[in-house]
Amino acid sequence: MSLAERLEALLLRQWWQSGRTPLAAALAPLESLYGVFARRAQEVEPQRAPVPVVVVGNLIVGGAGKTPTVIALVHALRAAGCTPGVISRGFGRDDGGVRAVEGDSAAAEVGDEPLVILRRSGAPVWVGRDRVAAARALCAAHPEVDVLVSDDGLQHRRLARDAEIVVFDERGTGNGRLLPAGPLREPLPAQLPPGRFVLYNAPRPTTPLPGVVALRALGPALALEDWAAGRSDAAQPLQMLQGRTLLAAAGIASPERFFSMLETAGLTLRRLPLADHHGYDALPWPAGTAEVVTTEKDAVKLAGRALGGTRVWVVGLDFRLPDSLVQDVLRLVAPPRTR
Repeated sequence: MSLAERLEALLLRQWWQSGRTPLAAALAPLESLYGVFARRAQEVEPQRAPVPVVVVGNLIVGGAGKTPTVIALVHALRAAGCTPGVISRGFGRDDGGVRAVEGDSAAAEVGDEPLVILRRSGAPVWVGRDRVAAARALCAAHPEVDVLVSDDGLQHRRLARDAEIVVFDERGTGNGRLLPAGPLREPLPAQLPPGRFVLYNAPRPTTPLPGVVALRALGPALALEDWAAGRSDAAQPLQMLQGRTLLAAAGIASPERFFSMLETAGLTLRRLPLADHHGYDALPWPAGTAEVVTTEKDAVKLAGRALGGTRVWVVGLDFRLPDSLVQDVLRLVAPPRTR
């Protein structure tokens, strides 16, 4: 593990502890400085995209379930008669320019999460550090799109938005402090402003903010080669993997959640937690490993690679959004013909 990874792991341990740890106290001056810069970053003139925008994001650093929320929201908007598109920064890209995400794009070019969104939603997806430019480019290329979903970008205030969905998971707000003393990108508000809704990717709410709970479940298992080829008819029920000793590898923000859901489904695992957005420059499991189960976010970087005889199974996470949340969003973004 590199020095940077060790420092990151140390901070994460502090952030998710309750109370004021010595390290969090030592970082308080930097926390105050971050708060000043964060407030100044909000003082921008929002610019409109050609169509209404829904931003799905976090108040905390790292993932809490944004990607499956985006995918579920795209499906819900389409079911309501909308034609959605998706924009994203594309975390981990080699550059920040604006470009379309294609089925054969590499994760290094467009980011791993945009590739998963494209595969699972079928909606056009464009990436760019400048989300306003990405929104305009997508709409120019796809004039049929009548609503945009922004994957992350809650703090990117230059892009005007009509609705916001803030996602929290089991960790809530951790120690409740701002970066770098805690995981918060902005202070937890006393109440929700108009147009902002909270979704809990957890069995129950984990902050004082009112919100609804996502219905989540693991999808079936697909061999990596079938998943990469889009052969959904080759999917196998998870029960097919019961009774085997599997290595579970996950380069996501909260690997433990994935592992726990697999075990609840009756699978026997050895855990291999990896850093969020792990690059897979080399295979992280020992040579001779027979079977690995992993996430779609990891699979986009493993597809097409030589796996040394290891059988890799891909298991997706399926979300269903509560109808009340979908209706709240539709009231703000849906054109009259869809109501």
